[in-house]
Amino acid sequence: MVAIVTCKTCGTSFSAKENWIKRGWGKYCSRSCSAKAQLRGKFVKCFLCNKQIWRRPKDLEKSKSGTFFCSKRCQTIWRNTFFAGDKHGNWKGGSSSYRDALKRSGKPTRCKLCSLADKRVLAVHHADGNRGNNSVDNLMWLCHNCHFLVHHHEEERKKLMVPMV
Repeated sequence: MVAIVTCKTCGTSFSAKENWIKRGWGKYCSRSCSAKAQLRGKFVKCFLCNKQIWRRPKDLEKSKSGTFFCSKRCQTIWRNTFFAGDKHGNWKGGSSSYRDALKRSGKPTRCKLCSLADKRVLAVHHADGNRGNNSVDNLMWLCHNCHFLVHHHEEERKKLMVPMV
């Protein structure tokens, strides 16, 4: 036997077998309506651009600030309002950074240990370990890998003490 039932999601009428209804089926007219009924989150607005975005209950619970963003771009723009310029932890009162000073010094822009010249992975290392001593003689280029090794392994640190040719 067939009965006419109303879909619980979209409200359209459809036919369902009585044995489906007895088993708890026949509530939705299609798989898409069934999937929509299972969604438990809610729509929230992007904190920056007010775009409507869907967030799962887990995402809603885990948020400490209650702010949500539609993309990494919006999140980064928002974050930079708090951590840019004099609000940043590494702000030096507007003076030139030691990275820029090392670039202007004329020293070759390559890792002192492995001679890697990819500027995307080069970091500035303070030879004496004093981050306040930003004289050009105390600064050198190291790739991120060598920089880690110098800070965590004595053998690599000793290599820097020997003049490199």
